[in-house]
Amino acid sequence: MRALSIEGAWVMEPRVFRDERGSFHEWFRAPELHEAAGYGLGLAQANCSVSARGTLRGVHFADVPPGQAKYVTCVRGAVLDVVVDLRTGSPTYRAWEAVPLDDREHRAVHLAEGLGHAFMALTDDATVVYLCSRGYAPAREHGVHPLDPDLAIGWPAGLTPVLSEKDAAAPTLAEAERTGLLPSFEACARWYAELRDRAAVDGAGVPPRVPATRR
Repeated sequence: MRALSIEGAWVMEPRVFRDERGSFHEWFRAPELHEAAGYGLGLAQANCSVSARGTLRGVHFADVPPGQAKYVTCVRGAVLDVVVDLRTGSPTYRAWEAVPLDDREHRAVHLAEGLGHAFMALTDDATVVYLCSRGYAPAREHGVHPLDPDLAIGWPAGLTPVLSEKDAAAPTLAEAERTGLLPSFEACARWYAELRDRAAVDGAGVPPRVPATRR
């Protein structure tokens, strides 16, 4: 797990074993995630989306607490995955970081509760799967417009973004902040601390860390 520039976001860069049969890799390892974040994912839901080239999904986030942590990878094709710090008061508020995810290097991105998430499909049939710490709850899930010039996310040139009606109607970052829609860094920090305390009490049920093995 390699920490990104935004606190609460990491990229997992697995060792991929390849031979004449194909390949094998471990795309999620609970001990590494627990070591990085201080608490586990608490899996509640797993999602899969298939997108045509140019599809732009996000920027999505959820109210904190409880928020919704995500662990994201691309199992077919390629996407540009983006983490956005939407936590007001954060040292990196408004910052974003992009990570290419594809079916060759098999990277995965983990983002903590309160962070915004978006991606653009770079290929047809780009298939993204992600694990979520909480189930879908429409009343507490929100979005910020991914093409907001104040965010100035560096989406790939030469692709015409295709947005859902919901994402196209999402507020700008300034509008979301003005209406109190965004989570605060203080509230998120308190929630992370509570999750770490819970993990310390129950041991988090995380097995010891062991090296990746060929299958």
